[in-house]
Amino acid sequence: MPTPSRASPYDAPALISTRARASILTPDGEILSLEAQEAASLLATLPAPLLIHGPATIRRLGLTPPGQVVPWFDLLELFIFLFPTRAVVPTPRGMGLALGLTPPEHCEADFLLLLLEKLRQALDSMVTSRKVETPRNLLPLLSRAGWAWASFVEDALEAQPSQHRHPYEALRVWRRLPRWEEMAQRPPPGSRPVAPAEARARLTRILGEGAETRPGQADYASAVTQALAPREGAGIPEIVLAEAGTGTGKTLGYIAPASVWAEQNDGPVWVSTYTRHLQRQIEQELRRLYPDDAERREAVVLRKGRENYLCLLNMEDAVNTLASRPSPAPAALIGLSMLARWAEATEDGDLMGGDLPGWFGDIFGGSVLFGMADRRGECIHGACPHYQTCFVEHSIRRARGARLVIANHALVLSQASWSSLARDDVPDEDQLPTRYFFDEGHHLPEAADSAFSLALSGLEAAELRRWLLGAEGSRSRARGLRRRLEDLVATSPVLDAPLEAILGAAHALPAPGWLGRLNGEDNAPQPSVPDLIANPSEQFFQALRAQLEARRVGTQGQDSSECGLHPAGEALREATEPLDTALRRLLTPLQTLVERLKSLLSEPADALEAAQRLRVEAMIRSLRRRAIARVEGWIAMLDTVLSEEDTPEGSFIDLIRTEYVSGRQGETDIGLHRHWRDPTIPFASVMQGPAHGMLITSATLRDQTPVSGPNGPDPRQVEQSWHAAEMRLGTPHFIKPPFRASLLSPFDYAHQTRALIVTDVPQNDLNALAGAYRLLFLASQGGALGLFTAISRLRAVHQRIAASLEEAGLPLYAQHVDTMDNATLVDIFRTELHSCLLGTDAMRDGVDVPGQALRLVVFERTPWPRPDILHRERRKALSPDNPRDYDDRLTRMRLRQAFGRLIRKGDDRGVFVMLDRRMPSRLLSAFPEGVAVERVSLAEAVRQIGAFLPADPAATLPGPDK
Repeated sequence: MPTPSRASPYDAPALISTRARASILTPDGEILSLEAQEAASLLATLPAPLLIHGPATIRRLGLTPPGQVVPWFDLLELFIFLFPTRAVVPTPRGMGLALGLTPPEHCEADFLLLLLEKLRQALDSMVTSRKVETPRNLLPLLSRAGWAWASFVEDALEAQPSQHRHPYEALRVWRRLPRWEEMAQRPPPGSRPVAPAEARARLTRILGEGAETRPGQADYASAVTQALAPREGAGIPEIVLAEAGTGTGKTLGYIAPASVWAEQNDGPVWVSTYTRHLQRQIEQELRRLYPDDAERREAVVLRKGRENYLCLLNMEDAVNTLASRPSPAPAALIGLSMLARWAEATEDGDLMGGDLPGWFGDIFGGSVLFGMADRRGECIHGACPHYQTCFVEHSIRRARGARLVIANHALVLSQASWSSLARDDVPDEDQLPTRYFFDEGHHLPEAADSAFSLALSGLEAAELRRWLLGAEGSRSRARGLRRRLEDLVATSPVLDAPLEAILGAAHALPAPGWLGRLNGEDNAPQPSVPDLIANPSEQFFQALRAQLEARRVGTQGQDSSECGLHPAGEALREATEPLDTALRRLLTPLQTLVERLKSLLSEPADALEAAQRLRVEAMIRSLRRRAIARVEGWIAMLDTVLSEEDTPEGSFIDLIRTEYVSGRQGETDIGLHRHWRDPTIPFASVMQGPAHGMLITSATLRDQTPVSGPNGPDPRQVEQSWHAAEMRLGTPHFIKPPFRASLLSPFDYAHQTRALIVTDVPQNDLNALAGAYRLLFLASQGGALGLFTAISRLRAVHQRIAASLEEAGLPLYAQHVDTMDNATLVDIFRTELHSCLLGTDAMRDGVDVPGQALRLVVFERTPWPRPDILHRERRKALSPDNPRDYDDRLTRMRLRQAFGRLIRKGDDRGVFVMLDRRMPSRLLSAFPEGVAVERVSLAEAVRQIGAFLPADPAATLPGPDK
């Protein structure tokens, strides 16, 4: 164990670095500006520095970060210790803004001393705070682990020796968290409609005085009220398709009528979007409706899947494991201490995109977070000792009384699907809402495809075995079915026989070490005694791989990692029969166990305690969702393999696919995958029951806006564009046709934007591509977003241009390169005045960077749909007469999304550049009316960017007080 350092951060050299240069404040007070290589050499002769985001800073200098515990004084570590849930962008400017300072345009190393002084002042004020107990109690552990800041914090807090009986008591945060209490069930909401005038009045109140005028916003709010009207009959929801051009202000436009309806009818409106980052953006907008923190927490709840939240039982296991070791790893001790500090302060326990910083894993080690959430469906619900302090259960119960619930498409569709499968005897744990607003609605088909697809893969089957049998002797914290049921079996022996049958049948699923055996590793572990007989699932996956190898297509433009299932080969059919039999042998006792659990619920009300009854209901739901539904689906897929009929034009697309396994270099999983040919069919099926009203909205519901002529848009073109949108979104599967609304963007794109296609960048020449990005980013002086259709090209370009851009004072960040989540990267991009960002489709859709922080978008290649089997079959189904038109529609929508990143405010200016000279002219209708797209040379593009964009972009950027 390292000894605590008594070095003072005031005596340490301060360091700010890029890949090109570094600013160093030496211990004797001299500020040096050095090239990266010189700075690296100098640092070797100096004490450990004071810096921000140590791993990233050290990597920029070409050095290898040392193993934990790190020797440097990272201001981010001190910041999170003091303010565990306060957002901070991990840069000097970002921390300055978070601490209320006005950073200089170019931060030198001496600025870090100002930040340190502000943090020291916060430490001093904490001494008299009621919140000082936990930091003080954590200090002995942090000091023992050699945390660089330990003595600095001890001196400031006048820390005394811990009074806890056990030194690890400070980490056991679950003992100090508030407990939720059951409330009476909320009555069903009313059906009072919202008048357009009410929606407009609420919108005016939210916007307040001095807000930017957006002419279409009030009209949009009025149109949304149609989705809040009473439905005409069971299974006939009111549906509104509302396309709101960029800048309309659609978020507050639909929040206004939604909040009125929720208050008048005492029921929630669920607002669903596509990604965690977009959930966060909507939540931030709601601060304008509910400026008071307490009222907002009562009225607004953000809901995500269980895999996003800290599992307190997993944390307890991690703490107990650490405490049982004679010499616990110092890095793990520091990381768990910081996690405990955050867990006691967090509002909702959200690890992914919540108030835990996205840079946490990079600073304290990703292993600290790995396994802290329930990512394998292993939650034991009421059997968990932390059930009443569980963050997930807290959010579920808060959502029951909320007015607005901010969810994502995946959760909403999963909940609706589970409810449609649930029986009346064991209802779903949530009362389903009746009003749904789907923001970023153009992603609904993708979300539905993901929610309603099914995979029989080695990983999925092995995870089911793990869920049933537990860890099977490994060091994993997995808890099997026996552990979940042990107290119920003790009081109800009738459950024992089906439980034993399930555990025996589960050995037909892939045994530990299956991945190595599937990939032909010589040293792969062999099955244990219960699995010595040939494993039917592993034989099936070997047969799948053999068929894929035989039918693999390796021509350019084709995906060689997949092939169609039909017609199934004889060897695959032979391997399918034993697995089909084994799965049926597993399904029968699973169903029996559920029936016997249900019989416990049918006993007199006083036979089971309320908590035990809730546990039984939760177990029934878990068995149905996690095991029975999955096994039933797998059996249906295997029936297709065994059937001699080839039905390629049916409702489903069955294919064989390999996928790389995360964390296992070069190893691939294999699986049989089933997708709906039209995923909006199950979407309509599960939504038409609970939904009384639905809004589906986006800036790009249609692939192009009909062009206006002398007499307005051509009605035939308008109808065709809406018809194509409705077919893609699945509204024809509902009984009542949707109400349509279209609000044009208020921006003057002809004057605020330029669109250029560069014609002289050679295809497939990475050096030329990287050179083009460098020149364009330099021309815009940063504020540039580079979009890619392939991660490999993104990484290659980043490697070639990062140093030269940073030499010019333009920091370059990149998705899939920097070890931070997308939300943190966007926050940095928004904060750093001259930075550049590279990303893929996650950065293309829905990222909101207002002002001149984003003034250039460069797309490396036309974003054609991926030419895989799913796309081939769907374009035949959805556009049988003209498949190319289907490709064009999807591509135009992606171009519209990318172009939409540019202009977010009325005074923005921006340039869109496409580096693919082969982009056909028929796609140019993706751009707003009035935008003239020019085909130019790279040199001319550089000239136009320099002439069109502001000479001093920083002058137009918001400061900390705006």
